[in-house]
Amino acid sequence: MLNVSSLSKSYGNNKILNSVSFTISPGEIVGLVGENGAGKSTLLKILATLSKPTDGTISLHANMFDENIKKIRRKIGFVPQEIAIWEEFTVQENMVFFEKLSTVKKTHDELQQLCLDMKLDKWKEPVKRLSGGMKRKLNLAISLIHDPEVLLLDEPTVGIDLKSKNEISAYLQKLAKEKNTLILFTSHDMDEIMNLCDRILCMGTDPFYSNLLIEAGNEPILL
Repeated sequence: MLNVSSLSKSYGNNKILNSVSFTISPGEIVGLVGENGAGKSTLLKILATLSKPTDGTISLHANMFDENIKKIRRKIGFVPQEIAIWEEFTVQENMVFFEKLSTVKKTHDELQQLCLDMKLDKWKEPVKRLSGGMKRKLNLAISLIHDPEVLLLDEPTVGIDLKSKNEISAYLQKLAKEKNTLILFTSHDMDEIMNLCDRILCMGTDPFYSNLLIEAGNEPILL
């Protein structure tokens, strides 16, 4: 269980997050929506231990983040909006490179199978020749090398084709079901959010998102 309690984040006098609280259970896929500037990316960076909150607490299976930072980091996979892979390397070389940085060691066959599971079959292809969808899949595959219990995805399908979006969504649903992975997912594609997620958290005061979701039959939790 991921538990976020009264989480706040400020930069000087600018308050980005104001007393945000929610819980997510293992195996759940939860959507995070809201207008630009609502604090979605800030929240994910805090949960990924890349930034510290100004106030509030976070725990994973009763382990407090601030007291168990190294242990927590080994359980988290994070995919930022920006694609963070080596363009000059092949898919194989990228996977092998990041595996060497991982706390979990895998064989080349295991790394290749991870890519194949999400329909990424360009094993020997230089990344610079891949489509946007294939690059996004590789970015996701790298985040899963160490078998994280928590997967944080910040706009992981932005700017890619519908086929690749559907393949990534199908893989995430399988991951949550078969490995009980806890997934928190941000997107501006409301159809994607509605079809993929078990629950929805709505950040900010813009009524557009909450009204749209309620009309579609999925009442969001307002943060």
